[in-house]
Formats: sequence, C-alpha cells, structure tokens
Amino acid sequence: MILPEGLFPAGPYRLHLTLRRGEPRDFFGPQDSTGRIRAERAKWLAAEPGRYAALRPEGEPLLAEVGELAAREWGLPAFATVDELGRRCEPDMLLLSPDETGLFRLRGGALCFPTGWALEEKLGHTLDFIHGVVPGLNAALASPIQQFLTRLKPGVAFHRDNWGIAATAELNLHPARQLAAPALPVALDRLWLRIEHQALLALPRTRGVLFGIRIALHRLDVVARDPAAAAGLRQALATMSPEMARYKRLDGIRARLIESV
Repeated sequence: MILPEGLFPAGPYRLHLTLRRGEPRDFFGPQDSTGRIRAERAKWLAAEPGRYAALRPEGEPLLAEVGELAAREWGLPAFATVDELGRRCEPDMLLLSPDETGLFRLRGGALCFPTGWALEEKLGHTLDFIHGVVPGLNAALASPIQQFLTRLKPGVAFHRDNWGIAATAELNLHPARQLAAPALPVALDRLWLRIEHQALLALPRTRGVLFGIRIALHRLDVVARDPAAAAGLRQALATMSPEMARYKRLDGIRARLIESV
C-alpha cells in the first residue's frame, strides 16, 4: 500500500491547498486495463443519466475542448456529449469557467463516483457555494483557490489529494443512495480509507478548468499495519474540529477509531 505523500501532514489537522505538478495524460488517460471502472460508470449513467452527467450551455465549449484534448493527447476515443465524457473517461470530470465577475462556476461534467454530494445540486454555482458545506474551507482557502485557478497555465496538471473514511467499498456515494455512515462497533476490516486523487488542468482555448477525480480505497486494517500512515491518521482524527468530524460522518466513531488504528 502506497499512500500519497502529504496525505496526513505533520501537526494538527488543517485544510491546505498542497499541489504538485504532473503530466495530464498520466491522470486523465486510461489506467484500468480491466475496463471495470468504465463499466461501472456506464451502469450509473444508464440508470439515472440526469443525476450523474449534466451540462449547462456555458459548458458546451469546455466539453468540446476536453473532447479534443482526450483524443489528441490522452489516448482516449473522441467524445462530443457529456454522457460520452462519463462513459469513455475513467476519472470523474467537472468543467469550470469564470463568470462575468471572474468567479469560477461549475458548468457541467460527469460525476459517477461522488463522495457524498450531488452534481445536480451544485450545477451552475460558484465554488464558494459548492464548498460552503465544508467547515472552515471558504474562510481558509476560498481566496487561494480563486487566485490559483485564475493564474493556472495550460499544459500541466496540478494534483492534490483528499481523504475520508467510508463504511463501504462502493465507489458511488451519491447522497440519494443513503449508504450508511461508519458506525459502532468499529471493525477496521469493514472500513475504508477513501482517497480522492484530484487534478486541475487549464483549458487554453476556452480559459476554463478541467477538474478530475479518481477514487482509491484502502481497507483500514491494511492502513493500520503501516506505522507512518496509522500515526498520521490518528493525529488527523484527534485534532480535527468537531464540525469537521461531523462533516466527514466520523463523530460517532472518532474516539474508538483513534484507539483502533
């Protein structure tokens, strides 16, 4: 098991915008030779297409540009619709662009494996609105995020990681599915460290931004066998605010989880 460097930074839990550079194809191009991820994406898109893929008119030029990049540079089949975006790409893909005031808004995309949020509820809104449910995020990072997106240059993907703990190995945690939160008694072999590997890429022609998300799941009993990972997770759990613990749906098990990892 290899966890991303800096997933659990030293010191007390805090929200941070730690980014590293990478090649766009390495993130957005194919990785799963089995086809399992694309098959599951196709399943959700077929079942409820409006829930997992949507596009506002302002997002149409962004989608066209991403389709061209995918075919020309990432080794993917060409696509022209948001449904094809969802079926042919392994990561979730979200399309952002600035409005007339310069604030970035969510214009569309395909989100088949959400971590507890709904694309249909956030479509068209600003990042401040989208991030408003995360305790302390706007106060800490709204301005740095806006500045970073405004200055983002094409050709390089910027990566970051986010984590949570889930009581299921399901990839799709859409709130409408009402999957159970982690609960007592704590059993590490039935809990998963859920990591969102994220990438941001500037779109040169439209001046939009592509936001990609790949999900990785690590069973917590395996994580606990890695001394550094276990220590980092314990520190994060022990020092996060009660509001953040509630947001991550860990408030009911946090104390017992710290003892168990």
